[in-house]
Amino acid sequence: MKKEIFIVKSGGERELFNRDKIFNSLHKAGADTETAEKIVSHIDNEIKDGMSTHEIYSHAFYLLHKSQKPLALKYSLRRSLLGFGPSGFPFEKFIAEIWKQKGYTVETDKIVKGHCAEHEVDVIAWNENKLIMIEAKFHNQSGVKSDLKVALYVKARYEDLEGAMFNYGKMKKLSEGWLITNTKFTSSAIEYAQCQGLRLVGWNYPMKGNLQDLIEDSGLHPITCLTTLTVAEKKDLIERGLVSCNSLITDNKTLEEVGIKGEHLEQVIEEVKSLCQNSTN
Repeated sequence: MKKEIFIVKSGGERELFNRDKIFNSLHKAGADTETAEKIVSHIDNEIKDGMSTHEIYSHAFYLLHKSQKPLALKYSLRRSLLGFGPSGFPFEKFIAEIWKQKGYTVETDKIVKGHCAEHEVDVIAWNENKLIMIEAKFHNQSGVKSDLKVALYVKARYEDLEGAMFNYGKMKKLSEGWLITNTKFTSSAIEYAQCQGLRLVGWNYPMKGNLQDLIEDSGLHPITCLTTLTVAEKKDLIERGLVSCNSLITDNKTLEEVGIKGEHLEQVIEEVKSLCQNSTN
């Protein structure tokens, strides 16, 4: 009987190694059963007690990248979002692009007047029928969760905003208030939100319609998932307002402005097209 192996999560806590978690994450990224099983078996043979989840993920990514590069980029999605830091603005802009892809008009980082006070809203999205306001809570580390305190102040903010009228296309009231994070929520935050009707979206919550689902459904992927760009190049592009891979297909000019030219430019565009094509399959 194989000895039990404990791994260390990003928050420092230890948990029993579960090969099914790796298999399911690979499968959700699009890897077929045979490929996922080969990668998991490889890790199963090499894993040691005390290894970090980051080490395990990095090894799985390396193996998947060797055989199916576009799927590896999708597999890296969760950790790629962490690359939007240290500020939360790129994450806000990325969330706005998701709603734009849904057909909404969007604005980011706006001050709006509620019934009693002014509020800073990260993302505002509207169409003919709906007005949605979103608090985008970004964390630099995957082990950090949005807790009850965050849910409480966001709910209070939306209650004040629900008492006002806004001119977005036409005068309308707030239809929906969302709290979206790139990581997870504490159980108390989820329990409170369910009781109060606050819409929460995190990496693993809810089971359907979570952040990964929103990203996959939109066909957008963060620029930080690209392996052909250096960290410095990604940072430069993000500072220029480019946060999704899809925007690079038609924006060669900005790529050249940050020094990406010639063969390097071709490699970046090839990777972007491969990822975007894989997203629509």
